[in-house]
Amino acid sequence: MTAQPVVVLAVDCSTTAAKAVAYDETGVAVAQATRPLVTDQPQPSWHEQDARQWWTATRDALADVVGQLAGTVTVGAVCLTHQRETFVCVDENGTPVRPAILWLDGRAHAEIAELGSNRVHALSGKPPDTTPALYKLAWLARHEPTTLRTATRIADVHAYLAHELTGRWATSHASADTLGLVDLESLTWSPELLALAGVRTDQLPDLVPSGAEIGPLTPEAAQAIGLPGPVPLVAGIGDGQAAGIALGVDAPGLAYVNLGTSMVLGTPSSVYLTDPAFRTLAGAVPGTFMLETVLNAAAYVATWCRQEFGGTIADAGDLETAAAAVPPGAEGLLTLPYWNAAQTPYWDPLARGATIGWHGRHTRAHLYRSILEGVGFELRLQLERLEEVTGVPLTSLRLVGGGARSPLWVQILSDITHRSVRVCSAGELSAAGAGILARTHLDRAVPSAPDAVPPTEPAGHDVRPDASTAPAYDALFEVYVMLYPQLREVFEHLAAAAARGRTEPAGG
Repeated sequence: MTAQPVVVLAVDCSTTAAKAVAYDETGVAVAQATRPLVTDQPQPSWHEQDARQWWTATRDALADVVGQLAGTVTVGAVCLTHQRETFVCVDENGTPVRPAILWLDGRAHAEIAELGSNRVHALSGKPPDTTPALYKLAWLARHEPTTLRTATRIADVHAYLAHELTGRWATSHASADTLGLVDLESLTWSPELLALAGVRTDQLPDLVPSGAEIGPLTPEAAQAIGLPGPVPLVAGIGDGQAAGIALGVDAPGLAYVNLGTSMVLGTPSSVYLTDPAFRTLAGAVPGTFMLETVLNAAAYVATWCRQEFGGTIADAGDLETAAAAVPPGAEGLLTLPYWNAAQTPYWDPLARGATIGWHGRHTRAHLYRSILEGVGFELRLQLERLEEVTGVPLTSLRLVGGGARSPLWVQILSDITHRSVRVCSAGELSAAGAGILARTHLDRAVPSAPDAVPPTEPAGHDVRPDASTAPAYDALFEVYVMLYPQLREVFEHLAAAAARGRTEPAGG
């Protein structure tokens, strides 16, 4: 009797949905399913979820995939990837005692200003910013002290799902480190960082290496998913690093660029480095790291412009087509794309977007092109700062995300940065990275198993810079790097004025 093919199941529990994908021995997706997640905003800048839906959505997506396969394959392992920095407080039964607080939640500005420091950056790898959980935990310690003090566990998404699947509270180094509580050099929970956050060590999950086995699925979890028996759960990794695995970004000089709602660039490092030019994350292999740059609003700003100013452009078609007809440099219109604050390299929550250089020839097509170019200038700024600190030139950029579907935008990024860009095929890249971790775990037990490592050049097509645009873009880039330093105090005064306007009664 011929043995059934062995698949691995990968789960990507992101901000918006839990996605389950089955991968065969060659890394090809053979079944997949998605279940949505709901985010609540009980107050401005707050973003919360009911963590119980992480499990129900994950369980149902996995059950759907197993049902599609219907006994035609054997499931060899399950692995998780997930939204980073998000956490939940639970009681002794694993039941959430309050809604989970998400990575994009902005309630902890006071704690960031007070607790953020060079020391915290050096220990955690994270510059003071809205995303690390450390500051939101400190907010809970001040505003909901009973909640934090009495919580039995504080878990990231990985640990919460691992407990539902195996009964063990465990997460990987490369999942937990984005909470901002891990000493990245020793890969242990940092007593100093825990004290700042108001958290006890006994409240936190076990830390294990990515790719290690956490334990077998409980009979109850296996039954809920539709598996005939328990299979191992393999420790996963955060969704950004997982996408890097799927794209083969595993050597110096390589970088992934996710041009989505935000823009994230990541490149590996074999040594621990910290600098405002990037945030430092644990890599898939213990002792390695991922250096990431972040722009919080990329496709977000482009979408905003299309929605607010798209309209009807006579004789030009849609806004993208009209912008393609505008010459490089948008005839002197320049945009600073800080609609949702500035992260790399300035880390300024008060920074805001700005567009300068308006004159009477400018149209909404010029504005749209200047926004696409502004993101390109920001990418060049981030690339050059990162290369200056590391001394390693980034020669291969592997581009994914919704923005990568715009030929105009991809060409602009290539032209401004003077680099070739590989536009990689679409797909569930974070899940694919988790699938590779699961398959690698199985391969250790079966040395003759097929190689699941992706090719060094992932599927896609290359876009090369147009040298004729270099003079215009180089000249504008010199102006672009001046914008934020000269506007920084303006942003501070603007924020203070807006705050007074919200608190002072009208009429004097």
